[in-house]
Amino acid sequence: MSTTTPKYRLVSGNLLRTLMQRTGTGNRLTVRELAAAADVSIGTVGSLLTGEQQSLPEDKAKRMSAAIGVDLLVLFIPCERAGRCVALLADRLSVAI
Repeated sequence: MSTTTPKYRLVSGNLLRTLMQRTGTGNRLTVRELAAAADVSIGTVGSLLTGEQQSLPEDKAKRMSAAIGVDLLVLFIPCERAGRCVALLADRLSVAI
């Protein structure tokens, strides 16, 4: 039996960009600063912002959320399975509108 790291799907690149402008500390974060603070690559942050990449392993999602100063579930949706993740995202976005 293989164990896989839980994945978390980004709510949206626009939300990430907004939260980078208004972090929990009141400071702005650049892509480079967020990447360094969360110990992820600059390419990962850039890909999340553009939508090229939509999910991260749990540890990276937690570090990014902590670096921004928000709860993990503000920025990411846990994914049990691909279908479940998409359904949760659709529900969350319809509530937010």
